[in-house]
Amino acid sequence: MAANLLSNPILSPSFLGHQLSAQGKSKRITPCSFNFRGPKCAVDTPYEGNISKFPRVNVWDPYKRLGITTDASEEEVWSARNFLLSQYAGHERSAESIEAAFEKLLMSSFRNRKKTKINLKTRLKKKVEESPPWVKNLLSFVEVPPPVIILRRLFLFAFMACWSVMNSAEAGPAFQVALSLAACIYFLNDKTKSLPRAAIIGFGALVVGWICGSFLVPLIPSFLLQPTWNLELLTSLVAYAFMFLGCTFLK
Repeated sequence: MAANLLSNPILSPSFLGHQLSAQGKSKRITPCSFNFRGPKCAVDTPYEGNISKFPRVNVWDPYKRLGITTDASEEEVWSARNFLLSQYAGHERSAESIEAAFEKLLMSSFRNRKKTKINLKTRLKKKVEESPPWVKNLLSFVEVPPPVIILRRLFLFAFMACWSVMNSAEAGPAFQVALSLAACIYFLNDKTKSLPRAAIIGFGALVVGWICGSFLVPLIPSFLLQPTWNLELLTSLVAYAFMFLGCTFLK
């Protein structure tokens, strides 16, 4: 039977219909599409794609941009800035945004400090204007020089005081007092451009300081003083202080 089928293959109509229907269905089958993704290279990757970017670049508020509160201290501002810069150091725009917020906070802090100083000066000036006339007349003879001048003159008179104390066992402070008086008159003359007035103020500061020292030194307990520290030496120390104040703050 098998040989008969091979020699005379005859297909039944049902089989042929089934085959034709299968071929018709195969025509309606949509072809499969395959999406191939090639390997990525450095050119396909966007610029700085692997570097972490600061997420708050476009935040306007500098406090929110740095992630701190509005009442943060200066140390907290510095620490937030350093931390963010170390975290986003590889991204240029992020670093610029962090630095811009930090500089804005620094400028705001500087303006607030300057405003506070101005307000303090305004308050002092207002108190002086509201003070009695005799206080105004007294303050009209006083001026505050630059800090450099104050420190230089303070160093000079402090040196004279130390020299007098170290030399107290050998001799009195007469030579140091004379040098201090000469320096006081020199500084006053340089300020007032009047030698007679400078001499009067210098001698006046020495006399007032010596008188005040004569009253104040006996009030010091004796156990606080060295045996070589006599009344003349301690009075000269008070006179140095008065001469320093006279040649530095008097007009």
